[in-house]
Amino acid sequence: MFNSPVRILVLSLLALAVTPALAASSPEQFRFGHDIHVAAGETFGDVTCLNCSIYIRGTVTGDVFALNGEVVVETGAQLKGDIATLRGDVRLADQASVGGDVAAIAGTVRKQESATVGGDIASLGGPGWTFLVFVVPLAFLGALLAFIVWIISRLATPNRAPTGVTASQTH
Repeated sequence: MFNSPVRILVLSLLALAVTPALAASSPEQFRFGHDIHVAAGETFGDVTCLNCSIYIRGTVTGDVFALNGEVVVETGAQLKGDIATLRGDVRLADQASVGGDVAAIAGTVRKQESATVGGDIASLGGPGWTFLVFVVPLAFLGALLAFIVWIISRLATPNRAPTGVTASQTH
């Protein structure tokens, strides 16, 4: 049969030939500032949109994330992963199917009766959540950084004798 180096070479070439075909079957989409439309009959992997919205009529095999935009899963669309939005809404139309969880932070989730969600639905509406998600952790990190700088500056300064004490008073 094949000796070991030839077998490794054949398997490596086979893996290289199959990889592009697998990647082409469900490409990922990432956009900044331009909406993403998954048309009926199209299939994508993960879909990420920053400062824009995602409209799904086809199939998404991965997860969907939108920052500062909404996610609309239209009638008959299928999403096998999770949906997450930060500062955006999620709308699930009739007969839409989501296999995982649906979460909207600083947004709302609107689901029609006939839409199905395989996981949990979480909706943390209102602008207050943006404050809690971004400002509070940054304020905590800023305070921690100021404390570290204060400790380092205290350790870096030499110890000084108290003012008003002379050498003759110490004997």
